Amino acid sequence: MDSRNSARSVRTSCCGFAGFAIFSLHMKIFLFAVMAGLCAPPAGAQLAERSHVVVIHAARMLDVAGGRVVAPGEVLVEGERIVAAGAHVDRPAGAEVIDLGDATLMPGMIDAHVHLFLHVGAEDLQTVQESVPERTLIAAGAAKADLMAGFTAERDMGSEGAGCADVAVRNAVNTGLIPGPRMRMSCNAIDLTGGHEDAIGYNPAQKVLSNADYADSAEEIVKAMREQRKIGADFTKIYETGRDSYRDGVFKTPYQYTEAELAAAVKEAERTGGGVGSGRGVAVHATGEPGTGYAVAAGVASVDHAYQLSDATMRAMKEKQIFAVPTFAIAEYFADHAATPERAARGKAEQAYHAAEFKKQLAAGVPMAMGSDVGPFPHGTQARELELMVEYGMKPAAALQADLLNGAKLLGWGGQIGELKAGYFADVIAVPGNPLEDISVTTKVSFVMKGGGVYKQ
Repeated sequence: MDSRNSARSVRTSCCGFAGFAIFSLHMKIFLFAVMAGLCAPPAGAQLAERSHVVVIHAARMLDVAGGRVVAPGEVLVEGERIVAAGAHVDRPAGAEVIDLGDATLMPGMIDAHVHLFLHVGAEDLQTVQESVPERTLIAAGAAKADLMAGFTAERDMGSEGAGCADVAVRNAVNTGLIPGPRMRMSCNAIDLTGGHEDAIGYNPAQKVLSNADYADSAEEIVKAMREQRKIGADFTKIYETGRDSYRDGVFKTPYQYTEAELAAAVKEAERTGGGVGSGRGVAVHATGEPGTGYAVAAGVASVDHAYQLSDATMRAMKEKQIFAVPTFAIAEYFADHAATPERAARGKAEQAYHAAEFKKQLAAGVPMAMGSDVGPFPHGTQARELELMVEYGMKPAAALQADLLNGAKLLGWGGQIGELKAGYFADVIAVPGNPLEDISVTTKVSFVMKGGGVYKQ
């Protein structure tokens, strides 16, 4: 999790690269067997077959790119792909018809900033008290909860000390062992010694490890990236700022890596296929200047949190199409569940600052993607982020386009997910009402199909 001045002191690593090596093949086999039993698709779930043909009908359908609703709405699905979508589609002989009545069909939602390996509770103790196998089981449950809430694709922004156990979760989803969204995984985040995620404040004699992988130079960043990608990481997450302070209306945060060090990371990602639109680049936790500016100058894929962006940084993000991922929902949750009234007031004031900066970013044309930072607040509730994006200045159509169109690009699945179009994956959800008039309907998903398989109806 990337909490700022709230519930988290710093957590420990239950598993770095050495720890992941201990997480042996035999443990994986045992773990997957347990997960298959505990986290199987719901009873009666229909998984897609290559020849299976389905027509989904509802009163309305969202045209994401057009920012409009089509009435009625129908989607023709064969196997895992959409064959046609529109007000009416052909109904081949023998096709199964799913009539969802007074609902709106939408593409499955996308959350570009999640933490499957975190849950509600004392974050700073989870990686100390819970083993990696236990946390992996928890992550499997979180993946299922997110899918049932209509999130059919996600980017997991760091396993929070569980090394590359997130790769095992992704692989289990992909092979059908457990239900979950399409996933992009980063393994541990990368951080400085004494940085945002390091175990500051613990008894040094206990040698409590960082919740991220240590890297104190460009060479060490590249080495960590190579280790992670060898094990199966899709992309790289780097902590670029922290810890934050907000006092008397002034937001400050120290940077961690120089522009040159971040550029080395971006270059390494590009060497292994991590170019623009690949979903395999570099994402940074960066809340403010100068770190946000260094990250954008280096050419990262996304600036997550983005509380503070200078005019020059905003111009560069628009020019380079680098996404800001605001993560309002987690800040709201921390403020609402603060330990003291003083912390609650501080959290709300910082959220108000972020909301004001967000309006400036929208006016400057900064590309936005939706990411909630879910984990420290309950998985499956993160559509709240869309409500807050609208509350703080976006039109519902723009918020949905940020989530679906930009989210697909950021995860490297542009042209495959995020719209109901022929040739796209059959990731289809249904909500009551019209999301262009009331964005809150995205919190009330009644139907979930992913890859042609029905998980919720």
